[in-house]
Amino acid sequence: MLSGALLTVSSIEVVFLIDVITAVIAVLVLLLFLSVPVHTKASQRQTISYFSDMRAGFTYIKKHEYIKKLFLFSACFFILAGPVSFLTPLQVTRSFGEDVWRLTAIEVAFSIGMTLGGIIMAYWGGFKNKIHSMTLSTVIIGGFTFALGMIPIFSLYLIFMGLAGIAIPIFNTPFTVLLQERVEADYLGRVFGVLGMISSTMMPLGMLLFGPLSDSIKIEWLLIVTGLLIFIEGFLMIGNKVLIKAGKPTSKSYR
Repeated sequence: MLSGALLTVSSIEVVFLIDVITAVIAVLVLLLFLSVPVHTKASQRQTISYFSDMRAGFTYIKKHEYIKKLFLFSACFFILAGPVSFLTPLQVTRSFGEDVWRLTAIEVAFSIGMTLGGIIMAYWGGFKNKIHSMTLSTVIIGGFTFALGMIPIFSLYLIFMGLAGIAIPIFNTPFTVLLQERVEADYLGRVFGVLGMISSTMMPLGMLLFGPLSDSIKIEWLLIVTGLLIFIEGFLMIGNKVLIKAGKPTSKSYR
C-alpha cells in the first residue's frame, strides 16, 4: 500500500530501493530477535533430497482425499483469479484513464481491504467449520470480481476492490489453520511445499490464457466470466461432503 502511494511522488527505482532496505531490516529482525526451537526430526541426521521430499508430499496428499480436493479447488481458484489479480491495472488504464493516481488507488484500496480482513479474522476467527469461512470468502471474491467487470464509475470500482481485499484473509486464515491441524507434523512442510508450487504456477498458467485473450476480448468480460465461475466454485466447495467433514473443529489429526 505504501509503495503504491510512493509511486505518485517518486520513481520506481526509489520504490525498489526502499523494498531492498525494508527486506534487509526484516531479515535482521528474524536473525536477531526470533528464536525457534529445533524440531525433533530436524535435530536428527538425515539425507536431504528435494525431489524425494516432494515425492513424499505428493504421496501423502494422494492418501488423504480431503487434501486432494482442497488443492484441486485451490488450483482452479488460482487460475480463475488471474484476471482480477493481474489484469485490473490494465483495465483501469483502458477504461478509466492512464493517471498514475488511479493505479495507486486500486492498490491502496485492495491493501486496506486485506488489512481490515485480517483484523476481522483476528477478532472473529471465522465459522466453526473452516470450509464455511472459505466458501464465504470464495463467494464474495467471485461476486466482487463479477462486479468489477460491470462497474462504470471509478469510485465504486475502488469500493468493490477494497471489499474483495477483505475476503482474502477470510480464505487464507482457515485454509492454513486447516492444514496445520489436520496434517501430521512430519509432512506439514512437504504439503505446504506442494501448495506453494500450485499457487506459484497456476496463476501464470492462467495468464497464458487470459493475457492473450485480453487483447481481443474486453477485460470486463473476462472478469465477469471468471467471477461467475469463482462464485459457482464456492457453492461446489460447500457441497463437498469430504471437505465439510475435514473442516469440522477437532483436536486430532484427520485421516
